[in-house]
This record gives sequence, structure tokens and C-alpha cells, in this order.
Amino acid sequence: MTIEEKDAHDETAKKASGKKSPRSSDGPVELTFDETLEEESEETPEVVEEAVAEEVVAAPAEAVVPEDAGLPKRWYVVHTYSGHENKVKTNIQKMINASAVADHFGQIVVPTEEVAEMKKGKKTITTRKFFPSYILVEMHMTDESWHLVNDMPGVTGFVGTASGPQPLTKPEVERILGRMDKEKQTIAPEIPFTLGEHIRIKDGPFSDFTGIVDEINADRGKLRVLVSIFGRETPVELDFLQVETI
Repeated sequence: MTIEEKDAHDETAKKASGKKSPRSSDGPVELTFDETLEEESEETPEVVEEAVAEEVVAAPAEAVVPEDAGLPKRWYVVHTYSGHENKVKTNIQKMINASAVADHFGQIVVPTEEVAEMKKGKKTITTRKFFPSYILVEMHMTDESWHLVNDMPGVTGFVGTASGPQPLTKPEVERILGRMDKEKQTIAPEIPFTLGEHIRIKDGPFSDFTGIVDEINADRGKLRVLVSIFGRETPVELDFLQVETI
């Protein structure tokens, strides 16, 4: 058999077996590509892991928000009809409980304090509103929460400027709530007199005498009154309960 016939015979046999000749036009490209792919595939997992690690390190950490942090709230002052403060507070609380924005609200406060005052000749302790016609509402201000409070019967509106409700500053809130703190507050005596005021003594040895308030001691609940005795002004110390205004 000649060389040409032998080559032709070999080529025919390889085609019959489904293999390509390394010398054919399709050549060694496919074989070389497969080998290279296998080598790269062995290195790829490490490369991917390094890339992922770098990405994780480089990714900015998301802010962690406590589950109970809730919405940011501020204190606002709401004006009400005189004498309707407690009723408005109760109605607002009921509306909040039935609404979808309950998480927008915190405390609702009618500012009050305990004072000592005279009633029918006796000293009594009573609770007095020191901001009559106003209540304080702790809330996250949105259109919906604003309407819930502002549309309540008995409410005339929020205290603020032309641009909208104005929240209280932190010192203002601390001063008001601190005044209400029963653990810290002392009972403030009611002072129904002013300096220079003319009064009548209704109890004690100088009963029915008149005089002028010369000094007020609120802590002790005492007055120094200038009483005219035998034509001379004499200072007399009296209890708030012993005198009345003329």
C-alpha cells in the first residue's frame, strides 16, 4: 500500500470512529480549550470565594434599629375650650386606641399641680391646672395624626406658627413635667394676696381690724400686716387663714 493510500485509509477509519484528526482544520483548538477550562475551573472556586469575601467586607453595614424604638415623637401644646381639658384628653385617647396610627402617639397630659388653699376658713389641698385650657400631646406629627387631634370636639387647634404646630423644646418639657412630678414637688401654697392690698382680719385678737399687706411669706403661709392701733401702724404677723380681702 502506498503512503497516500495509507493516509487515506487512516482518515477514513478515524471518521468512522467519530474522532477528528489532530491535523484536520478543526485542529487542536477544541482539545486545548477543554484542558484550559478544566484548569481554570479548579481555580475558580477560590477566586469566587475571595471576591465574595471582599464584597462582604466592603459592603456598608445597615443601621440596626431596635424593635421597640418606635417612631420619633415630640411634645406639642393643644388649646382646648376652658374646662374641657380632661374630657378632650379622654376622647383623644379613645380615638387613638381605635385608629391605625396608635403608634404615632405617646403620653397625653393635662398639666396640674397640688396646691394649698383656703376654703371656708380651712386649709385644703386641691389639684389645680397650671396651664388652663391647654393639654400636652406627645406624638409623631403627620397629616393623619394631626387631623386626629385637631378635629376632636373641644379642640381649637395646635399652638404654633403660621407654618404649623411648633413642638416644645426639651428644657420646656422637662420644666413642665418636673413641676408635675409628685415625688419631687412640694405642695405650693395658694397666695390670694398681693403686697399693698387692704385686708380685714377675721380671726384672732385683732379680729375685724383692717390693715395693709406689708410682707408675704409663701413658704410659711404667713403675712405681715400693718394694722392701725391707737393711731399707729403696728406690724402684725397673721396666717393666710386669718385674713380676707376687702
